[in-house]
Amino acid sequence: MLLATRYLYLLSLCNSIWSMGSKNIFYDAPGKFQDTRFEKIHNVTFPSAAEASRLVAEEIATGIRSSINKPYIIGLATGSSPIGVYRELVALHKKEGLSFKNVITFNLDEYFPIENDDLLSYNHFMNYHLFDHIDIPDENINIPRGNISAKDIYS
Repeated sequence: MLLATRYLYLLSLCNSIWSMGSKNIFYDAPGKFQDTRFEKIHNVTFPSAAEASRLVAEEIATGIRSSINKPYIIGLATGSSPIGVYRELVALHKKEGLSFKNVITFNLDEYFPIENDDLLSYNHFMNYHLFDHIDIPDENINIPRGNISAKDIYS
């Protein structure tokens, strides 16, 4: 039953992506030709970063909406690449009421030593681009602390 439910979810997601006129972002088998047959990393090329950001944000939003009575857990990246995705997620929150109250996030890295409010910290980056603009509870945000003491790193 779980497999059938997962299949229907993926099928509906594929249909919604197809109806948006975008490429399928799910896994494709390696190609037949010399330049693609050894490629094992799934890649999709979009006409623009804006289209890619919109599609990724919509996929995340679909996952959030489908997690009504359970947490939606997601790993988030920093840097310039995801800024468009975060902008789209904020727009979905403001325009459509997408709620992040059941979302739990994890970022994998932070500079050390650095204070959370330092302009160069990943904590600041995530707050500036996403968290300050949505309704995610503070206790659901997990970013490593860059201000712990050096002696506590290995303990």
